[in-house]
Amino acid sequence: MSYKSILRNSAIIIMASVLTLTACRRDKDDANNVLTNADDNGGYATDAAKLDRDGNDIISIADAAVETGGTNLRTTATTLGGCATITRDTTGTVRTVVIDFGTGTCTSLDGRVRRGRIIVSYTGNYKDAGSVHTITTDNYYVDGYKVIVHKSVTNRGMNSSGQYWYDVTVKDTIIISSDSFICWTGNRTRTWLAGYSTPTRSDDEYLIGGTTTLRRASGREFTHTISATDPLKVALACRWIMAGTVTITSSSFTGGSRTINYTYAPSGMTPGGCDDKAQLTIGSRTHVITMR
Repeated sequence: MSYKSILRNSAIIIMASVLTLTACRRDKDDANNVLTNADDNGGYATDAAKLDRDGNDIISIADAAVETGGTNLRTTATTLGGCATITRDTTGTVRTVVIDFGTGTCTSLDGRVRRGRIIVSYTGNYKDAGSVHTITTDNYYVDGYKVIVHKSVTNRGMNSSGQYWYDVTVKDTIIISSDSFICWTGNRTRTWLAGYSTPTRSDDEYLIGGTTTLRRASGREFTHTISATDPLKVALACRWIMAGTVTITSSSFTGGSRTINYTYAPSGMTPGGCDDKAQLTIGSRTHVITMR
């Protein structure tokens, strides 16, 4: 693939992301824009969990592909469980890596079915503190959902605890159906908690912080602020967010803000373990929600 072709494709993908984000705003003045029980009983919470989980997954795949040429093991392998092919263009000032999952006939080692492409662009050395890389997608699907991302990731080097961390600017969209979108804009921090020094992805764990606005197809907006003292914990070996606390505010709410506790676990399960349950608190009421 030529350098010019990759740049042209990246421009098309960015434009597609902008158009999709605009589509999510079209119904903002809809007369039927009323918050429903379905929204409160997990709707915006499970949407946010899916966007956070898929967004972190894409960054992790990009990291592995750029650093070592493999997306499953951080080794010299060039495939993810036999599902992806990696193409590099490192001849220009802007370097590009394309991760192509093909048509979606392969289940990756993490149990997910992906298709389409992830495109990573960067200058200089990818792992240097201060380096910036951009991640976009081209017709990319995970388990049947179309995921459109435009992320700018800044490597901040090592923190005082000896962990590598990153600032992430997020403009993501998931298309659930022809008339159902969820959009995600804002900023995240991403700290590598475990697995950095091992050759496998399966033991990688991250802490996610920051504030992001979720916009649903109805036009309603929900601002999600992750607790500074209880960040989200995401492990690549788990399909769901494992732990952490998020406060949600919205002009659609009555009775104040909401809180999601991802550490919650039903009776008989381990709090902070790998399960699809979280607890949503609204005043004195709680809902047990199931993440997608």
